[in-house]
Amino acid sequence: MSQFMETFLALRDEKRFVDIIAAVPYARLMGVECGEDAAGELLFSLPFAERNVGNTTLPALHGGLIGGFLENAALLHLMWNRESLEAPKIVDFSLDYLRSGKATTLYAQCEITKQGKRVAHVLIEAWQEDRRKPVAVARAHFLLSTPS
Repeated sequence: MSQFMETFLALRDEKRFVDIIAAVPYARLMGVECGEDAAGELLFSLPFAERNVGNTTLPALHGGLIGGFLENAALLHLMWNRESLEAPKIVDFSLDYLRSGKATTLYAQCEITKQGKRVAHVLIEAWQEDRRKPVAVARAHFLLSTPS
């Protein structure tokens, strides 16, 4: 049983998005924000911050930052949609597609494409101004804890 997951589930039930992000140090450091879209689905955003620029000539968001943002979105999405008191553990993360992210807000949404007793697969899509023009598409695979 995880105290973190108990807290997370309580925050989720109250839809305290700011407090959820505050509880995840790396997401908080990046400046991730979370909420719901018009359909009630989780929507993650990474507002532009100068510190997140990797290429100052363009300027463009750092590719590692985009990957970290997507990985955090997948983890939070999976935890949000499960009723487990154990946090999932990431096993694999792969970028299917990545292009330069402009100096503007980055958005992401996730879809659980497979969830069994031991493994879950999450598809993550990120975009900026137009969802039809993705900045990145990635997949994350998680190991799920099973009750003893």
